[in-house]
Amino acid sequence: MSPGITAYAGPAIRVLLSLAFVAAGLSKLAGVEMMVQTFDKVGFGQWFRYLTGLIEVGGAIALWLPGYRLYAAGLLLCTMAGAVVAHLVVLGPSAVPATVLGLLLAATMWIERNRAA
Repeated sequence: MSPGITAYAGPAIRVLLSLAFVAAGLSKLAGVEMMVQTFDKVGFGQWFRYLTGLIEVGGAIALWLPGYRLYAAGLLLCTMAGAVVAHLVVLGPSAVPATVLGLLLAATMWIERNRAA
C-alpha cells in the first residue's frame, strides 16, 4: 500500500512553517526595529514581543516532535489568530500572511489529528 498524500504534505508544510516561524520569532527576539515598532503600536509592551518570539521559535521546534505536533500547531494557530486580529484592528494593512500561516497550521492539525490519540 502506498503512503497517502499526507505522508508527503505533512513534512513539506512543517518545513515551510518552521522556516517562517523561526525567522519571525528570531527577529522578534533579536529586537529588529520593525518588530519593536509593531509591538509598540499593538500596545501590550515589549514583553509581549519576547513572549511571541519564544512561542514562535518553540512552536517551530515542537512541530518536529511527534508527540507535540498537534499541540504546537494549535498554539501557533492561536498566535496567528491574534496576529490576524491585531492586523485588522490596529496594524493594517494586510492580515494575509498570518491567515495563510493559520491555514497551514490548521492543515497540520488535521494531518496530525489521529496521531495524537
